[in-house]
Amino acid sequence: MKRFLFALISTLVLTACSGSASAQTAPSTAPASTTSTNADGSLTRSDAQGAVTITVTPLNLDASADTVEFDIVMDTHSVDLSMDLATLSTLTTDTGFTVQAALWDAPRGGHHVRGKLVFPAVQDGKPILEGAGKLTLTITNVDAPSRIFEWDLE
Repeated sequence: MKRFLFALISTLVLTACSGSASAQTAPSTAPASTTSTNADGSLTRSDAQGAVTITVTPLNLDASADTVEFDIVMDTHSVDLSMDLATLSTLTTDTGFTVQAALWDAPRGGHHVRGKLVFPAVQDGKPILEGAGKLTLTITNVDAPSRIFEWDLE
């Protein structure tokens, strides 16, 4: 009876998490970053390394903003997503600025997490996006050593 209940509960959990009862393939360990502008011109980038897919969309790439913000979606079927992305994320420009994220505004935990990653837009009194041609967001240690998302600002 215990085996039956365990099997039933396991099946329900897997079905609820996957959205279907179909078999799933093992995740690839090779980098799977997409950093080019989408055909529709959107700025959304995606990285599917390991067992976590991270999708990033900049919300404001305006040099006059107080913050630089990104909409982040993380999806998995096996990894705990309770980490604080603010401690794992840096933003770098081709003009030499590197800033640590200030805030990860999202629920903690689960297998499907969506939130806002916020960076300061000014460092040492200077706007970090001013004059920048390239912007790089790096997220480390989310089921992969490093995930890199890039945008051309010109």
